[in-house]
Amino acid sequence: MLHEVVRAAEETQHALIWPNWVFPLIAAVVFGFLAFVMHSFRDVANRHSHKTDHTASSGHTTDH
Repeated sequence: MLHEVVRAAEETQHALIWPNWVFPLIAAVVFGFLAFVMHSFRDVANRHSHKTDHTASSGHTTDH
């Protein structure tokens, strides 16, 4: 019985939507986009260091 199940599974083939080379291309584009987004937020905390400068002893300032 197992032999028949394996044979039936081998006979059914489904065509892919796109050729095989398209799937890695899509993954590369997605990872490239995510790398661009991550790079664009690089060093954001240092750009706004004047907002997080804790000169008062309590950590709160009144110069809004």
